[in-house]
Amino acid sequence: MFHAVIMAGGSGTRFWPESRRLSPKQLLRLVGDRTMIQATVDRLAGLVPPERQMVVTNQNLVEAIAAQLPALRRENILGEPCKRDTAPCVGLAAALLHARDPDATMVMLPADHVIAPVERFQSAIEEGLRWIEDDPQRLVTFGIRPTYPAESFGYIERGAALGNPSGSPSRCQAFQVARFREKPSREKAQEFLAAGNFDWNSGIFLWRASTILEALARFEPEMEAHLRKIAAAIETPAFPATLADHFAAITPKSIDYAVMENYEKIVVIEAPFQWDDLGSWQALARMIPADAAGNAVDGNHLGIETSGCIVRTTANHTIVTIDLHDLVLVQTPDATLVAPRSAEERVREIVRLIETQGPESLL
Repeated sequence: MFHAVIMAGGSGTRFWPESRRLSPKQLLRLVGDRTMIQATVDRLAGLVPPERQMVVTNQNLVEAIAAQLPALRRENILGEPCKRDTAPCVGLAAALLHARDPDATMVMLPADHVIAPVERFQSAIEEGLRWIEDDPQRLVTFGIRPTYPAESFGYIERGAALGNPSGSPSRCQAFQVARFREKPSREKAQEFLAAGNFDWNSGIFLWRASTILEALARFEPEMEAHLRKIAAAIETPAFPATLADHFAAITPKSIDYAVMENYEKIVVIEAPFQWDDLGSWQALARMIPADAAGNAVDGNHLGIETSGCIVRTTANHTIVTIDLHDLVLVQTPDATLVAPRSAEERVREIVRLIETQGPESLL
């Protein structure tokens, strides 16, 4: 059967002061009237039933996610005991699904993407399923045709164009993966854009649970051994302690480094949908129509000679600006961020400063 796994363990520190430990960005309403994780589940409607949807997050967020996603089974919201990057997250989900359903096929979805329209997203997933049905040893990923030289995204170098799985009509272009490339410098990103055969790495993956577990056993045998021991304790009283012990013993590694950069049979489908990875306030500005002065405003704002600013406020609060340009201004009930747009990556430094100097309430 087909299952969906939502990865929702990120901390979202670049969205401080709104994103906090117990309410990180995936639990926030950043675009539209639904939170990021709710929107991710919404786009699965009609594709994967709620009983076959799983969320992997950190233990501190399990209850908050359960409150936001009441249709999901409580046992399908899994809290990792510690942060270990995406490869252990993928492996843990695959091990649990394989134990429940040895024939499971799974799509892995980050909880912080903006994707539209839903119909094209679902069509692309269905196309990926056809490639898996054609050869269960394939891994499928989804590439986004770049529109500017982004430095904050990973890239996929496309290889040869592929035909159609089993000779059936194709709705999306598919290619062999030549190489995965990490987040580049601006100069390298410009080269990728000019070359024309690079896609942004969407971080959305599709595969058989058994296939990704075999790949982890091949490339990361120590990691897979811990995952196998965790899976063996499923539905036993020893599961919580086994998960805590063996998951913590895994060396953190991304799924790109662990498997995708080493595996031979990977298909990249060029996504027919619009996509953005909300990683920072700058990314949010791409989602909000700018006013005549280039300001992206979500909330109440009055400005005089103000241009190029990102302004976000809480209800019943107005930010007033005079002669300000290219700033990020974010107001919450207990903290306000003011920073140049060019320095927004340094928001993480503020979080680290609060961790050492306090107050802890701002975390």
